[in-house]
Amino acid sequence: MTKEKKVDFVIKTLSELYPEIPIPLDHKDPYTLLIAVLMSAQSTDVRVNKITPLLFEKADNPYDMVKLSVEEIRDIIRPVGLSPMKSKGIHGLSKILIEEHNGEVPQSFEALEKLPAVGHKTASVVMSQAFGVPAFPVDTHIHRLMYRWNLSNGKNVVQTEKDAKRLFPKELWNDLHLQIIWYGREYSPARGWKLDKDVITKTIGRKSVVDEYNKLKKS
Repeated sequence: MTKEKKVDFVIKTLSELYPEIPIPLDHKDPYTLLIAVLMSAQSTDVRVNKITPLLFEKADNPYDMVKLSVEEIRDIIRPVGLSPMKSKGIHGLSKILIEEHNGEVPQSFEALEKLPAVGHKTASVVMSQAFGVPAFPVDTHIHRLMYRWNLSNGKNVVQTEKDAKRLFPKELWNDLHLQIIWYGREYSPARGWKLDKDVITKTIGRKSVVDEYNKLKKS
C-alpha cells in the first residue's frame, strides 16, 4: 500500500469511527480551555475534568484568578500533579493576559507561546479548539500511533508534527488530531494493546512493531 493510500485509509477509518468528535477537556471559552490544557501536562483529561470545576468555581477568568494566591491555586489543583509549577504558570499567565491582552486569550501561536508555562503543544490545542485555526498538537497517543502506522520515525514530537502536517490535508488537521487521540485510547493504547482490535495498525502498521507484538504474544 502506498503512503497516500495508507493516509486515505486512516482518514476514512477514523471518520467512520468518530463522525462526532468530543473535545477531551471540559471548558466554556478560550481562557478556561487554556487553563485546562496547561493543567493536563503529565496528567489525564479525566483527572483534569474533575478538578477544573473546583478551580473555575472560584475563578473562571484572569481577573478573578489573579485575586487568588499561587498557594490557593496550588491547593485546588494539587491532584493533577506538578501543582507548584502549574499554579505559578496559571497565576503568571493570567496577570500577563490582563496587562498585555485586555484579559483576552491572544489568537496567535507567537503570543500564546510567550505566556508562562505555555509550550507549542498547548498553544496548538488552543488555536485549534478555541479559535478553529488549523493545528496538529501532538500528544503521546498521536506520537505513538504515527510511529506504529509507519507514518513517522518516532524520533521526537517535533518530527511527528511535521510528518502529520505534511501527510494529512490541512482542512482535516483539527478533526484528525482529536480522532487519533480517541482511537489511541480506545483501540491502540500503550498498555494492554490488542492488535486484533486495532484495525489501522493491523492493516498498515510498521512491520517491526507488528512482528514484535506477535513475538511477545507467543512468548
